[in-house]
Amino acid sequence: MKNLLKLEELGQFMLVIILFNQLDYAWWIFTACILLPDLSIIGYAVNTKTGAWVYNFFHHKLIAIAVIGAGFLLNNSLLTLAGVIVFGYSSMDRMFGYGLKNEDSFKNTHLGLIEENGKS
Repeated sequence: MKNLLKLEELGQFMLVIILFNQLDYAWWIFTACILLPDLSIIGYAVNTKTGAWVYNFFHHKLIAIAVIGAGFLLNNSLLTLAGVIVFGYSSMDRMFGYGLKNEDSFKNTHLGLIEENGKS
């Protein structure tokens, strides 16, 4: 089942590549921005509950889709880019076994526990 889910995430990441290609940005922008959602880890400096909330907000695909939609509706390419980046990073993250965080621990995700070697 895990491999099937990883293939699904790969398909979503490929969709992000297609969406980004429709935007009027150079590809270096994509590579420069793709890891930005991980800055949300700073919420863990407060506590695990705040950390999980902030992290999940910036890794949630529905929020990313809403931002993409708002960008299209408002004809705002920067907003669209932000949504594409969040959606792409979330898919990439889940391909590697990292999921949305539970409040008790950074390593406890909706995909299961993250092991020490980075695999779930």
